[in-house]
Amino acid sequence: MAKIQPLPETSPFPSSSVDELPKQAAVFTVWMKSLVFNSYGCTVYGADGGVAFRVDNYGCKGGREVFFMDRAGKTLISIRRKSFGVFKRWEAFRYADDGEEAKKPWFSVHKVHKNGAAVKVHGGIGRAYSIDGCSCKSDYRISGGADGPAVAAIARKQTASGVVLGEDVLTLTVGSEVDHLLVLGLVVVCGLMNRCL
Repeated sequence: MAKIQPLPETSPFPSSSVDELPKQAAVFTVWMKSLVFNSYGCTVYGADGGVAFRVDNYGCKGGREVFFMDRAGKTLISIRRKSFGVFKRWEAFRYADDGEEAKKPWFSVHKVHKNGAAVKVHGGIGRAYSIDGCSCKSDYRISGGADGPAVAAIARKQTASGVVLGEDVLTLTVGSEVDHLLVLGLVVVCGLMNRCL
């Protein structure tokens, strides 16, 4: 009878990216499957194991717009793909408590090379982030600027006994100094770039 063996560590950012994050970092589990039948999206679970957020596009895979919602189904962010020939950009719009969508984008993401993307946060501080290794479906990191420290790391989920789960089950570790909703939105954009959603 075949035995299940743990997969070797294949992450381009093994433990070093996670080690850069503060000890009080939040940990989420991201399952790249929708909770809605016949829909594409993903589900984010909190440390307690309950659904924290969900993402759906209610259309075909790789759709032009997805909705990021809390566990009750209230829309927090909408993310839209803007295409101009080979140039693609994703814009995220926040929703107010009354359900009104903002007129201007909260952040935008565009690919800068094969393996990465640049993020611009609009309004306020306007801090820049970069996504390194975004073409990998399950292992990448989000940094504060081009050469800045890691603010979040994404890797395949590993059980306590060392079994590495499938490419559609991820562990997201987010530092305390960054907006968790922003990082979760960037993970969704990476899923869109890789046509996982």
